[in-house]
Amino acid sequence: MASSLTKDSVSPGIPGSGYGSEKSFFGHPRGLATLFMTEMWERFSYYGMRALLPLYLVAPGGLHLSATTATAIYSVYLSLVYLLTLPGGWFADRVLGPRKTVAVAGLVIMLGHLTLALPSSGTFYAGLGIVAIGSGLLKANISTMVGHLYQGPDDPRRDGGFTVFYIGINVGAFAAPLVIGTIGENVDWHLGFALAALGMALGLVQFLLGRRHLDTRSDVVPTPLSAEEKASTLRKGLLWLAVAVVFYGVVGFSGHYTLNWILVPLTLIGLVIPIAVIARIKRDKSLDRVEQSKMSAYIWFFVAAAVFWMIYDQGGSTLSIFAESSAENSVFGWEFPVSWYQSVNPVMIMALAPVFAWAWLALNRAGREPSTIVKFSSGLVLVGASFFLFLAPLTIAADGQKAAAMWLVAIYFVQTVGELTVSPVGLSVTTKMAPAKYASQMMGVWFLAVTAGDATTGLLSLAGVDLNGTGIVTLEATLAAIAGIAIYMYRSKVKTLMGNVN
Repeated sequence: MASSLTKDSVSPGIPGSGYGSEKSFFGHPRGLATLFMTEMWERFSYYGMRALLPLYLVAPGGLHLSATTATAIYSVYLSLVYLLTLPGGWFADRVLGPRKTVAVAGLVIMLGHLTLALPSSGTFYAGLGIVAIGSGLLKANISTMVGHLYQGPDDPRRDGGFTVFYIGINVGAFAAPLVIGTIGENVDWHLGFALAALGMALGLVQFLLGRRHLDTRSDVVPTPLSAEEKASTLRKGLLWLAVAVVFYGVVGFSGHYTLNWILVPLTLIGLVIPIAVIARIKRDKSLDRVEQSKMSAYIWFFVAAAVFWMIYDQGGSTLSIFAESSAENSVFGWEFPVSWYQSVNPVMIMALAPVFAWAWLALNRAGREPSTIVKFSSGLVLVGASFFLFLAPLTIAADGQKAAAMWLVAIYFVQTVGELTVSPVGLSVTTKMAPAKYASQMMGVWFLAVTAGDATTGLLSLAGVDLNGTGIVTLEATLAAIAGIAIYMYRSKVKTLMGNVN
């Protein structure tokens, strides 16, 4: 299927970059088609399962949990997925290299979804953990391989390439709720999770068939572990595993175990580790002055992204649970599954991402493209505006009425526009500003911003905060707007720290 989307390149040859006699993918390196399709199927499996997750957790035919507990589990799960991108990047840098790591990740994700398909609450939580591990291995490395396809940070196609790649994410994300969500909600929850496993299997096969089109840098292990380091890492891993087994064994046998014994530590880890990782890189004396300066600038983007994702990712939990209980989920009298709301954002991405990619290139040629700083500040203001808009359906529901579906669609639209100014741009700027020593790991650091945002949401839920309350929604919206304005006001200082990166 990928080959049908390619065309001959007319540009002079640079091996491995989609030029010369090589095929190109919408003007980009041919390997982008392989990564596009792999990510599309992986996102099909991931977003299909994710669309079902909060609904399954609260459904009488599912786990029948409270809304706050379901939101906490959902948020902690997302936090864990993105937290594990850091060891996923480390594993590629030190053990297998990006390409082999992605292949292993696809297999792990498929096994995780198959575990979710088993009709048991005990295996369900194990399945969530397995999917999280596989997703962590895949996410940082597949994005790194996209960066490998281009000739350095100044390649003018780079931002556009990441935007095209982002479309692949959203093709899978759009189809998933319509297929997996419908089957899960209307037929059988576990059959829906099984379809997610099938999607990942198709993605894995496609990746293995198209791997020859990837850049040779994707096969390289940048800093391989020595024999001594491997032994030391294994010992430490087994030690921490033993500590966890003993601790939770004691808690379980003493009769004190509750789900919070897992959720609270994972939430705190999701907040502490991002801060610790950024601090460790900043203290690394082997980085030169330019790299240190870029890392100082990167902290601004990291904090901005954390605030953005804290609000944005509630589209799959807070908004979904609100829709299940308080929205009129129908259009012209035709009712649809609640999980279908999760297809609204992807279809808007597919419609708007090409427009944004074209606009960035056109503005670049005219010397008027907004800087990365301006794009980020705009995204924060927009995601804040989306939650100000959320106040309208909340008010309607408070009066005992059902809010119209179009209110939720409008919220997702505003968030989508904000996402297009933050997410693909953030992926690109991370590869531009990453110190060479932390090439794959820096993509994991970028995803830690999502971890921090989702962990904050999880912590609020565990504290019993009603995230569908007008007070907390107003507070989050105001925080995002203030953060966006603050970044814009300090744009000159951040630009100086970024050096030659725009």
